[in-house]
Amino acid sequence: MAAKTKLSWIELNMNKPSSLQVPSLETLLQVSPEQIVPNPQQPRKHFDQKSLNELAQSISSQGIIQPLVVRRHPEFPNKFELVAGERRWRALKQIDVTQVPVVLRNVSDNEILEVSILENIQRENLTVIEEAQSYFDLLQVHGYTQEELAKKLGRDRSTIANMLRLLQLPSALKNDLETGRITAGHARSILSLPNEGLQLEIRKSLLRNSWSVRETERQVRIKLDYLSKFSLRDGTKNSDSNAYSSDEEIQLQHLEDQLRLRLGTNVGIKFKNGKGQIKIDYNSLDEFERLYEMLVPKF
Repeated sequence: MAAKTKLSWIELNMNKPSSLQVPSLETLLQVSPEQIVPNPQQPRKHFDQKSLNELAQSISSQGIIQPLVVRRHPEFPNKFELVAGERRWRALKQIDVTQVPVVLRNVSDNEILEVSILENIQRENLTVIEEAQSYFDLLQVHGYTQEELAKKLGRDRSTIANMLRLLQLPSALKNDLETGRITAGHARSILSLPNEGLQLEIRKSLLRNSWSVRETERQVRIKLDYLSKFSLRDGTKNSDSNAYSSDEEIQLQHLEDQLRLRLGTNVGIKFKNGKGQIKIDYNSLDEFERLYEMLVPKF
C-alpha cells in the first residue's frame, strides 16, 4: 500500500473573463479530501473513468498542478464545498493522500453556479447539452438576458440562443449529443422539423446511414418540401383529402419552410394580388434581437 502523501502544487495563471468578478479575499489551505464535498450545482454530469484514472496517475507522480477551489460548506462548519475542480477531486480520491491544496473563496449560492460553469467552459469540459443546460440555469437563477449572459461568458449572443434551442430536442437526440453519436450541427438541422415524430424519424436514418451534417440538412429540406406539397404539417393530412395545394400555395409553403429553416422560428406568408405579409414569430426580446441581427445588415 502506498504511503499517504501531502501533495504540493504549482500555481498556473488562468485567463479569466474581465466581466467575471473574482473575490479579492482568497486563502490557500491544505485540507483532507474527506473534508471536501461536491457541488450539487456542478454543471458537468459525466466523468470518463479512463480519463480519471490517467489523471490520478499523473497527480500521483507529478503532484497537483492547480489547487481546487472551495468555499465553506453552508451547513457543516468542518466541511468545504467544491466551487471548481471536481474532476481533480475525483481523481484524488483514487490515490492515497492526506491533504490537498485548496483555494478558499467567499462565494454565494448564486455565484457558485456561475463560477462552476465558467471554469468548465474555459476548460471545455462540458458536453453541448450540459453547456446548454448551464446557460438555462444561469438565466433562471440570475435573471440575465441572453445578451447579458453572452457578455459575462465571452460568447456571442447567437451562440447562447443556438445552444438553448438544443434543450428542445427529444430525449433520444439529447442522449445522442451527450454520447457523441451526433453533433450540434446535426441537432440544429433536425430542430427545423415541426414535431418530435419527424425528428426521431430523421434520427433513425441519420444513425443508420452515418450522414454528415450537410447530408442531414439536405434530407431535412427534402422532408420539409414533402410536407409543404402534401399539407402534412405536424404529421396530419389536410382535412380535404382530395384537395392538394395549388402551385401558388406550394410555392409559398416552400418559401415559409426555407425561411423557417434559416431563421430558426415559425414564419407565415400571406399573399394575394401581388401583395402580402410575412409574419415572423418570436417568444422573447432576446429572440427578437437575434432575428433583428440576422435580418438587418450592419453598417
